[in-house]
Amino acid sequence: MKNVFFGAVTSLLLTTAALADEMKLAVTTSFHNSGLAEILLPQIKADLDLDVQLLVVGTGQAIRLGEAGDVDAILVHSQKAEEKFLAGGNGTHRREIMYNDFVFIGPNTDVAGLQAADNAAKALQLIAEAQAPFVSRGDDSGTHKKELSLWSAADLDPAGFDGWYRAVGAGMGAALNTASGMEAYIMADRASWLNFGNKGALELLFAGDPVLFNQYAYLPVNPEKHAHVKNDLAMKLEAWLTSDRAKELINAYKINGETLFVFNAK
Repeated sequence: MKNVFFGAVTSLLLTTAALADEMKLAVTTSFHNSGLAEILLPQIKADLDLDVQLLVVGTGQAIRLGEAGDVDAILVHSQKAEEKFLAGGNGTHRREIMYNDFVFIGPNTDVAGLQAADNAAKALQLIAEAQAPFVSRGDDSGTHKKELSLWSAADLDPAGFDGWYRAVGAGMGAALNTASGMEAYIMADRASWLNFGNKGALELLFAGDPVLFNQYAYLPVNPEKHAHVKNDLAMKLEAWLTSDRAKELINAYKINGETLFVFNAK
């Protein structure tokens, strides 16, 4: 009986120790859809003995999870929203990790003529003029926020668009699936597009405008506001994400020879 008792206690202690090395990280659907997490998480586990539980949401929801103290850190891509998060005392700091870019995807027939556009604003104007089907994330994600800012820069307001503009309120993968089914235009991050398997008649039609730069940043949740958050583990993860090992893995991650992210942590 004594051996059974001590065995149970030992099992409980081991379980508790394992739980102490788990943390919650809110990440964007674009990051998750890229497939990079499947490369990084096993190596984080091997190097740090740290299990990182991902909550996959849009940037807006990730920030709200951080504000509520429901996660230990967030990895998002909307600098204005991130700065507002910090100004509210919700995070300790912002650390840039990697970047890629946004791209415009559309049907290979390119009825709106995006391939002739010389900047992102012109590309959106061409879509609006043609009233070609366009799928928007419509979910307060970093991609959605960026899309809305680009419409504004093009002196256009989606609120006034007719039935050709469809806001789906969904993640990047689901939005791309909708665009594929409709043969519609859509703005996506390059990593999600390259890792997307249901391309159908869609292809990349416009990219390269500097305004389409897409920076990802890591923000630990402020333990002074939420004492229960695991700031020590969040900082441990940050040190790894900004290490030479992470740089090697991030820069080496390619699909069909194309790089999905570029490491730029300092």
